[in-house]
This record gives sequence, C-alpha cells and structure tokens, in this order.
Amino acid sequence: MAESAHTDVLIVGAGAAGSACAEALAEAGFGGSVVLAGRDVDPPYDRPMCSKDYLRGEVTREQTYLDVPVDLDLRIRTSVMKLDPAARTAKLSEGGALTFGQAVLATGANVRRLRVDGAELEGIHYLRTLGTADAIRADAEDAERVVLVGGSYIACEVAASLTKQGKRCTMVMPEDGPLSLGFGPTAAAFFGGVLRDHGVEWVSGDGLGRFEGEGRVSRVVTESGRALDADLVVMGTGVNPDVMLARSAGLELGETGGVACSATLETSADGVWAAGDACEYDSVVHRRRLRIEHWEVARAQGAAVAGYLQGDREPYAEVPYFWSDLADWCTLEYVGPASEWDAEVVRGSVASGEFTIFYLTSRRVAGALTVGRSDDLDRARELLRSGAPVEPDEL
Repeated sequence: MAESAHTDVLIVGAGAAGSACAEALAEAGFGGSVVLAGRDVDPPYDRPMCSKDYLRGEVTREQTYLDVPVDLDLRIRTSVMKLDPAARTAKLSEGGALTFGQAVLATGANVRRLRVDGAELEGIHYLRTLGTADAIRADAEDAERVVLVGGSYIACEVAASLTKQGKRCTMVMPEDGPLSLGFGPTAAAFFGGVLRDHGVEWVSGDGLGRFEGEGRVSRVVTESGRALDADLVVMGTGVNPDVMLARSAGLELGETGGVACSATLETSADGVWAAGDACEYDSVVHRRRLRIEHWEVARAQGAAVAGYLQGDREPYAEVPYFWSDLADWCTLEYVGPASEWDAEVVRGSVASGEFTIFYLTSRRVAGALTVGRSDDLDRARELLRSGAPVEPDEL
C-alpha cells in the first residue's frame, strides 16, 4: 500500500456496526471512498448465528456472510494499529499509512476471560467468532457432558443449540436464574423452565470455582464445591469493550469503559464517530449515558453514523431492541434496557408462554420483554420515548 493512500471514510471494525455503516453509505448513494478494515479472517457475517444456526450445522459458513457494497474497499485480517485524529492518519497492520477524512470506530468487544485454576486446560471455549464456533462444534462431536458457565444470552443459546444436538448440558451461574440479571425473577423462572423442560439443567447462585483435568478439562467445580463432570466447557461470561485504539488515540473514555460519545455518536475528536459495543453515548431516549452490547443495536448505530458522516445532526433516538432464540423452543424480544425498576406489569400469561413484562421505574416504562406478543413493543417504544407516567391498568 502506498504511503499516500487516502480514503474519505475509514471504518475500523467489520462486525455488525462497521458493516451496517458501509451498507447504509452505499444505500444512500455516498460518492466518496470507503475503507472497511476488520481483523477477523472472514468478511462481515451474521454473528448471532455463531451460537445458533451455524453452531448447529444448519447453515454453511458462506451462508452467514452479509452482503457488502461492491465498491467497498474491504480489508479483512487487517488491524488499525494507530489512529491520529488530528493528523487524520491511520497505521495499518498490513503496512504503510492511510489518511482519512472521517473515521468510525466500530471495534466491538473482546470476551472476558476468567482467571481461575485450570483455565489453561483444553476443552474450554469462549464463543465470539465463526472460528470459535467451529472449535466448539468440533469438540462437541466427541462430548457427552457440556457445562456452560454463566446465565447470559450466550450461555442459554449455546446450551439450547447443543442440547438439540443430543448433548447433556448444565449451566452454572452466580445469578438467580437464566437471564435474571436483565429481566428479573419472573422472566428467569419462565426461561429456566423452558430450558429444563427441554433437558438443560442449571445451577444458580453458585459461581465458577475452578476447572480440573489432566491436560483437558474433565470437571467444573463451583465456588460452593459442587463438582460437575464435563467433556466440554463453554464460557458465557460477558465481554469488555475494545477501546485500545481509542485510548491510544487520546479519545475520551466513558464511565462504563466505552468510548465517550455525544448524542450524535461523535467521539471527543471532531470527525471521529463510534458505534456498537464500544460506543457509550448520551441517550436522549433514556436521559442518561448508555452503552449496549447487542447485534441489533450495533447495526442501528452503524446505520445512524452513516447519516452523520453525510451531515445529519439529529440526536440518535433509536429505542434499543434486542432478541434471542433458545433453539426453536422460544423467541424473546425486548426494548429498553431498564437499568433498574420498581414494578413489573405482566400482560398475557407467563404460564401459557405468551406474555409481556413491562418494567416500570417511578410509573414510567423503562423496558419491556415479550414472548409471543411482539405488538406490545410498539406501545413500549412510545412510552420509552415520551417518558410519560403511566398507570399499570393503562398498559
């Protein structure tokens, strides 16, 4: 690459946010040059499939790939090693320097690795990419007993996928129940019941103590001393925002460790935006600073940044939307997120598996979770945006 190479827009990170930004620029007829640089070995792909369809072998690797604009300068296996916002220069891992007019940081997040005894044993996996999904699927071929650590989306989704493959799965979590941290006890009881009804066992209120085995993991021991045999372990212990490039570039970081951004997702450096897992922005909807780790949110933010690159200056006002599948057993949808709540209002029937839980803080809707009642989310979005007080019987 020539030292004088230039691009009008440099997008760092080819995941959900970065690819959505490139797609939106193309759809809007952006006439400038765009470089999309990603360190992954694959072109942009549908990451949620890693714990679902792709992990179960129901789609090929190529079928996970997203459509990218034909005139996009896509550079996979390429990291941006250094960014100078003032000089508008970037140093790439492939060598040389690239100058840019505007930049987007869509660097995502890295898995949070737990440092416990036995963590170096073979057979312990962190799911984040197609490559790590390949490794889990290969190990699962000869595994009978699988332990999932954590009560998160990843742990629940992988447990469901591997159970459908005939594996005996047990989840271990410090939380009160599956997905309880984000959705509370009522929802946790429902999702925990769905998992158990389909053969997934789970142990709550008990964190990971250590791993045991000779070269390869054979046992998971909880903090309370409970021992669980394991041929394979999948860690669903969360992620940390990847802000190494932002920090070295001198950008302001936020309270949750993300890149501090304005209500238009612009960082502390003019002409540099952020989107996705590492973006911590001033939310006009929530009236507080917010950072969200979810595919749909990253896609929405990436598309919004494409507008800002072309002169849009309206604050980002998308109500964050989430979804998750537990195999084909149930699908949850959620708008929010509610950081806390003092009341839950249930509509429909949890027992029947068709319900919505509205989460209220001081009589205002802070979030809504639904299974089988998607239309309720439109009302929740309206109330989240308005911040208007509401009585339970009005929902």
